[in-house]
Amino acid sequence: MLASLLIRLALAETFCLQCGVLALDEPTTNLDEANIKSFAKALNAIIEKRREQQNFQLILITHDDQFVEKIGKRSHADYYYRVYKDIHQHSKIRKQHL
Repeated sequence: MLASLLIRLALAETFCLQCGVLALDEPTTNLDEANIKSFAKALNAIIEKRREQQNFQLILITHDDQFVEKIGKRSHADYYYRVYKDIHQHSKIRKQHL
């Protein structure tokens, strides 16, 4: 599973150098802790490499708060959006400042 994710990231880096969006939907599903750490390290390298690119955005959909901390959200973003359910079970979106 990790190899598949890393290959996809490598392909994106190779063929989409000027692409502005990297979207990941639950990327840590079925990964153990060691592989989650390796994946976070690889993703951090991409984020650092793309830091100066004006149009780069990372869209990360996850339930894994620890993974979000591992990729260092505080050092890479000014804010993020959290989706949650209110007391009536309606989905809400809240902008979270770091």
